[in-house]
Amino acid sequence: MTARCVMVLGTTSGAGKSWLTTALCRHYARQGLRVAPFKAQNMSNNARVVAPTLHRSRGSLPPEGADFPWGGPAENRGLGGEIGSAQYFQALAARAEPEVRMNPLLLKPEADTRSQVVLLGQVNEALSGMPWRGRSLHVWPQIAAALDALREENDVVVIEGAGSPAEINLHASDIVNMRVALHAQARCLLVTDIDRGGAFAHLYGTWALLPPEERALIHGFVLNKFRGDASLLAPAPQQLEELTGVPTVAVLPMWWQHGLPEEDGVFDDRTRASGAVHKTIAVIAYPRISNLDEFQPLKNVPGVRLVWARAPADCAGADWIVLPGSKATASDLAWLRSQGLDRAIAAHAARGGAVLGVCGGLQMLGEALIDTHGIDGNAPGLGLLPLVTQFEPQKTVRHTQARFGRLTGVWAALSDVDAAGYEIHHGQTLPHAAMAAAGDLAREALPAGLGWQNAQGNVLGVYLHGLFEDPRVLHALFGATAPTLETVFDGLADFLATHIEPRVLDQLIGN
Repeated sequence: MTARCVMVLGTTSGAGKSWLTTALCRHYARQGLRVAPFKAQNMSNNARVVAPTLHRSRGSLPPEGADFPWGGPAENRGLGGEIGSAQYFQALAARAEPEVRMNPLLLKPEADTRSQVVLLGQVNEALSGMPWRGRSLHVWPQIAAALDALREENDVVVIEGAGSPAEINLHASDIVNMRVALHAQARCLLVTDIDRGGAFAHLYGTWALLPPEERALIHGFVLNKFRGDASLLAPAPQQLEELTGVPTVAVLPMWWQHGLPEEDGVFDDRTRASGAVHKTIAVIAYPRISNLDEFQPLKNVPGVRLVWARAPADCAGADWIVLPGSKATASDLAWLRSQGLDRAIAAHAARGGAVLGVCGGLQMLGEALIDTHGIDGNAPGLGLLPLVTQFEPQKTVRHTQARFGRLTGVWAALSDVDAAGYEIHHGQTLPHAAMAAAGDLAREALPAGLGWQNAQGNVLGVYLHGLFEDPRVLHALFGATAPTLETVFDGLADFLATHIEPRVLDQLIGN
């Protein structure tokens, strides 16, 4: 078979490409079709561990209608590769096993002018050191092969673009937008964020900057995040169609609480907790934060409010302070100190307040970061856990299951709780030998070097990403559950079906 390809393009970043792609994946999967997502290149520090093999393995997946855990299909265990979180969730929405062909190229920013390049799930040092514009010639054959293979195995491939397809300074080296669309002869939807203003100019300008053969692939405009009376948009959609020949096929209302993690893991402070707030969790928002999408379930727990912490004042009144993952731990630790957040965290811990470090956050909580291979950088830690982290060239990328030991203090509720998650880290962390000899020894919270707790019981550091995506952990800590992914995916598809005519979705994959 050769799949029909539907592509979601955006006039800007943040226009709504990722969630619309996810909704389309679930919509077509509910029609009984074999569906796969695809994004040629993603730039994000939010990544997920997937099966290392380049094949589809649907036989062991749950039957149609069964629930997927937030951690993904059970057969994805052990060492694996990395793809962007958005494509991971899109695969689950498509009822497919997430795998590396769905996002063949992942760029993980380490600085403003440098990214770690992950090709087909594995870090590629040669590409990481190559000039940005020079990469496209080297990676396009793998990207095209991955897309072609997915097309051969599916009825529909739903493709997500990146940024805008009309970045004319990048057009010649494009490997993620119109080059992909032309290769697949994809029928494209162009989505814009009308809440930002200038939506019709964005749509027309994007269309106008494309060459004729690429314009011909645009089959519909989508106005996203609309607030108000849709009838007031007239006569603009009709005038736009007269100018371009492209109809506006959907006006999607603003929807804050859809439950899908944002592509960049950013939660909006305008979405407050429902009802009375019983617990405020401050997440430190350093520049190279990673895997923030794992905190999405906390947004759905009644009485819990999440806030960004970029200054000490943001930590005031917080019950928990969370140090999330980081793609540049030493650099982000230096930023944290420059903002005075180190003192705020230390004062919070001294008062007995709960502190949680995840992956890079765990490393920061220790005594020192040691880098003899030029991976991340050397730095003194925050000194809240008697640990030392050594950065190693070999990257740990795997799914993990573990059981918490006997914890004390504010984290005691996690005692003996089984948890599933994933690891993505260069650092290897061990107790500080001299401090341990003097009797200052961290309590093992998770086995095999996965987590530690301080003697007072209020500071916990773990390497396990995805804790709050495990319903067992969520229930132990909050006595609550969050909506399952299946509920979220079906809600997205239902929302789309309400605001776009079924014939439009059928025509996108029709002959």
